[in-house]
Amino acid sequence: MSTQVPRGLAAVLEKKPDDVVITFAKRTATGRAKKGQLKDVPVDEMLYHLFKATISGAKIDPAKVDDICVGTCHPPSPLYLSRAAALAAGFPHTVPISTVNRLCSSGLMSVRNIAQSIKSGEITLGIAAGSDSMSLNARPTPEISAVVDEHPEAHDCVQVAEVYKVPREKQDYYALISHTRANEASTKGIFAEEIVPITVRGTTISVDDTIRPGVTAEGLAALKPAFPQWSPSTTTAGNASGVGDGAAVCVLTTRANAEKEGMEILGKYVTSAVVSVEPKVMGISPVVAVPKVLEMAGLTKEDIDVYEINEAFASQFAYCVEELGIPIEKINPNGGAIAISHPLGMTGTRQVVTGLAELKRKNKKLLVTSMCVGSGMGAAGLFVNEARHGANL
Repeated sequence: MSTQVPRGLAAVLEKKPDDVVITFAKRTATGRAKKGQLKDVPVDEMLYHLFKATISGAKIDPAKVDDICVGTCHPPSPLYLSRAAALAAGFPHTVPISTVNRLCSSGLMSVRNIAQSIKSGEITLGIAAGSDSMSLNARPTPEISAVVDEHPEAHDCVQVAEVYKVPREKQDYYALISHTRANEASTKGIFAEEIVPITVRGTTISVDDTIRPGVTAEGLAALKPAFPQWSPSTTTAGNASGVGDGAAVCVLTTRANAEKEGMEILGKYVTSAVVSVEPKVMGISPVVAVPKVLEMAGLTKEDIDVYEINEAFASQFAYCVEELGIPIEKINPNGGAIAISHPLGMTGTRQVVTGLAELKRKNKKLLVTSMCVGSGMGAAGLFVNEARHGANL
């Protein structure tokens, strides 16, 4: 197996037997935290339903899966929960599982971990998932010991609006784009192509309940600051990522194995990058992560057709969009986390699912995903769409 990253557009698009390909990519609908359709559903139950849907929808023999990796951040005993969910869903006890927590990038890290295991030749078929219940397992306040707390960078703090002078009006402008695009996509049924319906306790969940219709510039401007302790207090419930619940999954294998087993190839994993920045401005990290992943593959930002960049806060998102110099038409074309919500462990996997589905609709090729990561890190991933328009995702 080759672990070398292909460089240049032709090399990235070239198809080789040992490519790491994605043969199934779906997500649950998202639920509004504390109030929505998944508010009482813990992570293991979400994973259980998603794993069952994956076995059925991906048409895989669960006994042939070599490894599973779940990105999740804050449920207690995450490995036990994930292992139990996999067993209950139909994976035999011979299939191992791991969990990964790199906060907002955890879902992408699960994809990366499985892809790297395939690239190294250690496994042939793997499943990457991401899930979090922000309703039941909200982010706990980090408990920092006194000696560590003395370090000036011991805590992160989203000071992008203050440090980089991002005014409230600009934040609301980008937030309105996200709300409007997501509402239009939901109304047109676009998200139905990437959502796998799950039936939980007798109720079928198939539509995001996090997307708010009728959001206007006037409505956003009228909202009060959500974090008055953050100077200049411009973050509101309308221009920050929604707090939500959900799960997403990708099935990965080699191209040779996919062709042998008759699996439909949706896309290809190319490479990913992780970076680190000053913790107090952790939100700017896509500005570092996106160029790094492009440089690794010898591509330019113009080569990329769709970018999925996480909207943790409109302040950091606005700064990243403008600093990267990428046309907003290419970024989050169906809205992002401000509208859809940001279950921490889910987001990195959902971006892959959402981005590949959009590339398929547009008959385009290249996707970059990126997000900032709490504590002062960032990540980005590069993917190629190979799905045919008109075929089932």
